[in-house]
Amino acid sequence: MAISVNSKELIQLLDLTPADQNIMLSGKHGIGKSEILTKYFASKGMKVVSLFLGQMSDPGDLIGLPYKNEKTGNTEFMPPYWFPTDGKPIVLFLDELNRARPEVLQTIMDLALNKKLAGKQLPEGSRIISAVNSGEEYQLTDLDPALVSRFNIYNFRPTPSEWLLWAAENKVDERVINFIQEHSDQLDGVATDIDNGLEKTPDRRGWKRVSDLISGVSDIDAIYKKLISGIVGNQAGSLFFDYINKKTLPSAKEILLNYRKHEKTLKSLQLHELSIVNESLFRFMETGLNDDKEKEKVKKSLPAYLEMLEREKKNEVFAHWSSLFSGGNYPDTVIFIVSEMPELLVKIQNFVAGI
Repeated sequence: MAISVNSKELIQLLDLTPADQNIMLSGKHGIGKSEILTKYFASKGMKVVSLFLGQMSDPGDLIGLPYKNEKTGNTEFMPPYWFPTDGKPIVLFLDELNRARPEVLQTIMDLALNKKLAGKQLPEGSRIISAVNSGEEYQLTDLDPALVSRFNIYNFRPTPSEWLLWAAENKVDERVINFIQEHSDQLDGVATDIDNGLEKTPDRRGWKRVSDLISGVSDIDAIYKKLISGIVGNQAGSLFFDYINKKTLPSAKEILLNYRKHEKTLKSLQLHELSIVNESLFRFMETGLNDDKEKEKVKKSLPAYLEMLEREKKNEVFAHWSSLFSGGNYPDTVIFIVSEMPELLVKIQNFVAGI
């Protein structure tokens, strides 16, 4: 069984793996493999070429079309559209590797071993990364052990917390964020049957589409429930509809920029609700602080919130807040607190020492 890695660990693996070693990522669809790879290699100045092998019907779709070289009389292959001609290394992302036809897979062998395609060499420093789907819901092709041996294999399992931080950075609707925080099992792959025999499962791309549809819409009625269920499945859609029609928690932005208005509500919340608030506060401070005026408000509101937790003897919530502070997922927030609110840092340290 392949070792599992999350998004943060994947970035570290990409840093440590030399270009002459290939990587294979196993995981479900819609979990952000291509997005993470494209963003990472773009930061290195490298182009990522994504090829969906499951959509290729013939080896010619990968290696290009044959033609006769009039000078030599030999048959050669015209390079495909993506093949680099400027000598700069690329990252070749072979998606859906185990959904490719066997004859397409045969063309991958030399590519994976020698970085060659139909006799043409990829530029020095080019990398090959593949992705395979895992799970009984997919129609898959068995991979040749000789091909598998040419890849370092990892199960890619990004955590819900990583997605939630990404969602905050990309302005996903807060109702979606709070729902996934409370129902993390609905983020990926909980199958729900539909009458025609298809299975619709929630995934990260689907929840982003839900956010795009409901952003700015306050009245989520029955037709929206059907609309959402068509994106993430009936079970997840029903749970989400019920969730957002219950009591709505104040947003992190509302709390931190107008704390006194929401203090009474915060005092009345249960432990699991305050845990959601804690994480939303950290996500907002990590991704949403836009100017010095807002920062000044946060410097007053955040100590007031923690003082309320102490006053109301909500020690479990304070402990959860402290664990988020020291967990390493919100580095910019930690720097902000340490540099701008040293007295708050002392409070946290004293609390942790007293546990």
